[in-house]
Amino acid sequence: MVVGLVVTVALVGASLFVGEYDIFGADDGAEMFGITRVPRTIALVLSGAAMAMCGLVMQMITQNRFVEPTTTGTTEWAGLGLLLVMIVAPDSSLLTKMTVAVATAFIGTSIFFAFLQRVTLRSSVIVPIVGIMLGAVVGAVSTFLALQTDMLQSLGIWFAGSFTGIIKGQYEPLLVVVLVVIAVFIASDRFTAAGLGEEFSTNIGLNYRAVVLLGTGLIAIATGIVTVVVGNLPFLGLIVPNIVSMFRGDDLRSNLPWVALTGICIVTVCDLIGRTIISPFEVPVSLILALVGAIVFIALIVKRR
Repeated sequence: MVVGLVVTVALVGASLFVGEYDIFGADDGAEMFGITRVPRTIALVLSGAAMAMCGLVMQMITQNRFVEPTTTGTTEWAGLGLLLVMIVAPDSSLLTKMTVAVATAFIGTSIFFAFLQRVTLRSSVIVPIVGIMLGAVVGAVSTFLALQTDMLQSLGIWFAGSFTGIIKGQYEPLLVVVLVVIAVFIASDRFTAAGLGEEFSTNIGLNYRAVVLLGTGLIAIATGIVTVVVGNLPFLGLIVPNIVSMFRGDDLRSNLPWVALTGICIVTVCDLIGRTIISPFEVPVSLILALVGAIVFIALIVKRR
């Protein structure tokens, strides 16, 4: 854990001092450091930890290693809610946008969980495929609405997860995910028990449906906020929990710090690569995450076979 903390702090420090703007030589370097670098790094830390932990909770509840917000359609539902707000009330506040995005993400995740409870699937690979299909349908609806309202470009910008536009005054809503992380840690033992099945949870006196509802709500809140502020961060919740579980097993409470640190490290590394690979331009972090996540996803499927 000490080594993990040192590596994480080193990457966070690199994020603060890597960039095209000369914060040491420019007259307004200190001011720009506080306006851009610090908010961006805070956003990296919060979004990386939150989405990684959401993936872990979702995998425990569904008892499936291949699910996370971007393979179950949760992100697409949040994007649909954001698009609806921009169409119906374009002058709405950021709080309104986040509230609607969280609500639609909750509805979409509930639909996915309801489907899993009513259909017995023999193959664990089928579950994320169904989620991806549902997400594709929701994404198609969003694309159609965006075309009809001339907002297709805005939709593309929202879904291209990037920290380029994160500045002071725009990252503060992400602080809400700190409460989500705390709630996940408090309820971690319940999520672990729920992951053993409804019958086991009932036998030990646990309200299985209430735990699933709590997990769904926490996932929806974190996904909705991250989608509105940062955008789509694909496969992050898939990569991190599987890497951690390979070394530490399936105890959610003891794995949470490792999942948070690993999520922060992966997002920060991808963001640093995106900043430097075609400098002075930037590659969206979602593009790099999608590439890495697709490789890991295929590797997990091959290993499972």
